[in-house]
Amino acid sequence: MKILYAVQATGNGHIARAIELAPHLNQYGNVDFFLSGSNASLRPDLNVKFRSKGLSLFYTSTGALDSFKILKQLNPIYLNKEIKNLPVHEYDLVISDFEYISAKACNRIGKPFWHWGHQASFQSVNTPRPLKKSPFSEFVLKNYCSSPYNVGFHFKPYENWIQPPVIKEALWHAKPHFGKHITVYLPHYSDSELKRYLYGIEGIKFEVFSKETKRINNDYNITWLPVSNEEFSQSMISSSGVICGAGFETPAEALFLGKPLIVIPIQGQYEQHCNAAALEEFNVTVLQRLDLNFSSILFKWLKSNHSIRPLIKFQRTETIVKSFINNVLSTHGMAMSNSI
Repeated sequence: MKILYAVQATGNGHIARAIELAPHLNQYGNVDFFLSGSNASLRPDLNVKFRSKGLSLFYTSTGALDSFKILKQLNPIYLNKEIKNLPVHEYDLVISDFEYISAKACNRIGKPFWHWGHQASFQSVNTPRPLKKSPFSEFVLKNYCSSPYNVGFHFKPYENWIQPPVIKEALWHAKPHFGKHITVYLPHYSDSELKRYLYGIEGIKFEVFSKETKRINNDYNITWLPVSNEEFSQSMISSSGVICGAGFETPAEALFLGKPLIVIPIQGQYEQHCNAAALEEFNVTVLQRLDLNFSSILFKWLKSNHSIRPLIKFQRTETIVKSFINNVLSTHGMAMSNSI
């Protein structure tokens, strides 16, 4: 079976998930990857056949979406050309992880495709939302990558077609322990802004993974590290807690490891506020922003938070992929199974 897997590469989470899924998908056919987006910092160790700048997200130094920069990079004529040129007709199965160009390319010629990813879970009204819903953001979540075939990932099975988070194989074999540092991954904040709130907090060490950092650099109580899948996993395994955005992959991994967790949603990114609402069900600390009260909140969090692995029914990636492929085959019947 020829498989095209289109990945929204505006952040590292989608890429990290694709890297974990790839070898298991390869058991069912030949997988080509299409990466769309220009501001991920994780090296895509994938069989990338197509690339596009796509629709990228940009952030201000203080952790909010930079709407002006996002709108500035939009080029409808170029996007339309890429939609026409992407050869989705050559593939037996097209998978889109919230990727616009592949979705529109399939819709253009009437080719079925599967929306498989965290954002697909928001096709359900049962997945958590913040108290203040955004009609525009709800419209985007429903229509940006629109398909009748959805298989989502989320912290809980809010529907029978929602799968558990994909956890790296290395973490399944890990022996988590509580060390002396806190692992920090807040790529929507600049290094200078992070240093403003983390530097000099007495008795607390931070390992900060930064897209601005090219090599490991020790700076008093902060160790700056370049973004690396393996190094980040090792840092979390031995951390006393994790501070990150309210994305999906990193919070899921922290919960899997049983680590105390603080999440700070990206201001203006509705999906992250939805995730934060979901994480509050697991007693995760949610902050709206970094501010001058952060150090006192941090000490209180460390003192009171003794996290244990929540009652999430995690599954091995092999099982998740097998379930997905069986879902595809049962939906499309013999025509696709003959391709395997």
